[in-house]
Amino acid sequence: MTAPTGEIYRIDWVPGTDVLHGTCHCGAEHTAEDPVAMWEWMLGHPEGHTS
Repeated sequence: MTAPTGEIYRIDWVPGTDVLHGTCHCGAEHTAEDPVAMWEWMLGHPEGHTS
């Protein structure tokens, strides 16, 4: 296990939809219906953080 980095990733479900709204520790935001795609976007920092 690695030590915590202090980075906070937040994923919220948009009620009444199948949409997830993610906010990265850098402040970038992204929406997706697929949880795997959301985590790939989050953990792919900094690539993919333009959308």
